[in-house]
Formats: sequence, C-alpha cells, structure tokens
Amino acid sequence: MTEAPSAFTEQDHADRMDRATRDTIAAGLSGLLVTPGPDLTWLCGYRPTAITERLTLLVLTPESEPRLLVPALERPDAEACPGAGALRLSDWRDGQDPYAAAAGLLRPQGRYGISDSTWALHLLGLQEALPLTTYRALTTVLPMLRAVKDEHEVARMAAAGAAADAAYEEILSVRFTGRRERDVAADLARLLRAHGHSQVDFTVVGSGPNGADPHHEAGDRVIRRGDMVVLDFGGLLGGYGSDTTRTVHVGPATDEERRVHDIVRTAQQAAFEAVRPGVACQDIDRTARTVIEVAGYGEYFVHRTGHGIGVTTHEPPYLVEGEQLPLVPGMCFSIEPGIYLPGRFGVRIEDIVTCTEDGGRRLNNTSREMAFVE
Repeated sequence: MTEAPSAFTEQDHADRMDRATRDTIAAGLSGLLVTPGPDLTWLCGYRPTAITERLTLLVLTPESEPRLLVPALERPDAEACPGAGALRLSDWRDGQDPYAAAAGLLRPQGRYGISDSTWALHLLGLQEALPLTTYRALTTVLPMLRAVKDEHEVARMAAAGAAADAAYEEILSVRFTGRRERDVAADLARLLRAHGHSQVDFTVVGSGPNGADPHHEAGDRVIRRGDMVVLDFGGLLGGYGSDTTRTVHVGPATDEERRVHDIVRTAQQAAFEAVRPGVACQDIDRTARTVIEVAGYGEYFVHRTGHGIGVTTHEPPYLVEGEQLPLVPGMCFSIEPGIYLPGRFGVRIEDIVTCTEDGGRRLNNTSREMAFVE
C-alpha cells in the first residue's frame, strides 16, 4: 500500500488563501466567495460533514482577514478544520437570515468571484440581499486558482499515480475471458483501495464494441477472446486524484487493432514531448490530433486531449482547441488521445503529466505497449 502523505498545515492553507486573495485583486474583483466543495477544502481545509441547504461561505477580500460564515450547529467542526487558525469565524442560527449575515461581510456594490459549486439557492439569496452586487464564476475569472500545484501537491499526485499503476500491473494477471465487465471493474476498484486509494471515482471497462464509447459504464457484457478492452480508472489518494487508461487485448490481436493502438500510442507520446512551459494548452491537443488525422482516423478522435486534475478529477487547464492558457510548471493534466470505431472497438492511452521547467514528467509509468490478457 502507498504510504499516506503528511497533512497540509495551517500555514499551507493560509498561503493558499493569501494567494487567492491576491489573484482576486489582480482580476479586478472585490473578493472571492466560496461555498462547500473542492475549492473550500483546498483553500481552508474545511469539509462540512454534510452539504445541506444551510449556507456556509468563505469570504476572501483584500480589506479583511479570511472570514468563514457557518451555521451555528456546525461551528465546532469548522473550528477544528486545518486552516481554522487563519480564519475569522462567524455563525448564524436557524431562524435567522443567513444572507443578511453574509451581506454584512460584503460590499453593497461589489464584484465577486463565486465558486462553481455554489447552489443556485445561495446565489439567488445573495443577490436578493445585495441587489447591486455582481458575480462571476470562479473558473471563468480565476481558472488558474488550483491549476498550479506546489511540490507537496505534486508529490501527492505522484503517489496517486503510482498506486494506480500498481493496480494496473495486478489487473493484467486477472482472468478477463468469460467474465462480465462489471466483475473486472470490481477487481480494479478493489486494487485501487488495496494500494491506498480512499475513494474510487470510476472504473471504465469497455470491451469489444463498448470500447468505442469513451465513457462506457462497465456492464453485463461478457468479455470474449479477441476483444480489445479499454481500462480507465482512478480516484483519490491523500485527497488528490489518479486517472489512467490502458487498452489491453484478450488473446492475439489483429493487424488493424495493433495499427490503431500504435497510432494512439504515437499520438500520446508526441503530445507528451510537446509539453513545456509557455506552450498553449491547445497546442498539446493539436499535436496529438495531427498524428491521428494524418493516419486517417481524425473523425474517430471525438474528445479533447486532456484535462487538469488535482483535488477533483476534471479541472482547469483543459487541453482543447481554443484554450490559449500557457502551460506553467506545476500544472498537472491528463494526456489521453483515443480512436473509437463505432460498433467495433476503441483505444485510449492516458497518463497524468506535470509540467516542469524542463518539459513534462509522467506520473503514470506503466508500459504503453499493448498488453495481452487471458
């Protein structure tokens, strides 16, 4: 099992909130409002035991220390969170108006970034309490907030990737023939947990024609000899995500299957080699896509080349046409080109990669050659 990483400290969270506040000012905003979800956990370490209709709100503004408004009955939990020492806590009680309490922390005509996970109920309540305030989605105004990881975060990402790699190495010895996709998916989930994952988010097992569906959910199809099988799996270890894909074959493969797999592997390698600071996200997508298009399969590559990953599986940056954000050291993202032939089979190869000063570093290191299973 992968060793559990050390906990983030109060200073880690204080530094994150300070950086977020500075980024908010640079974006021309009055402040940042964050409700329960991955941004709140990342910023101050607070994760309510239950996300309910009761308003919880972190307020980051340049004129005040970070403030966290919580329901009174949940205050003890908030006081125990890792970043509590860097917060000024206040609360509201059932029967009181939480939006009136929040209004006292905001400028009447302020312009705020607000976390993507905010319930419409809460956004509408804030707008009613302060009708002259305006709000922008956090991902729109601060897309880089969680995109650039520090060395401790990259270490957690690497540990999660190594654990997923270990699960993949073990699944190769499991019998595929004659078993349902969902049975192999259960094996993958068990192996991820055995290697330290606290949470399993997905175990895609797409056999034969099901492999041509990029987000196929493992079902009751019985895997047969001669099937290509797409394995895409990941979850959380130490609060940070893993996500890797390998495509295996049950028994000998045809020349066409080998050729398609080699094209995808070449595209994935070319995209990895294109990673370096300053390169636009869309250029990584273009690099992978060009390889597949030149080989004559462009119409069968139906999704972006990659997505950011961290405390959530999908987050900025996105490696897709039109995204001109430059790569920055510390960014972590997937590179996962694929070819999907409807009704026949699919191939996808995915690694998590982090951008360094010198180029890219893979956080998944299992073989990208076609593997054969029984």
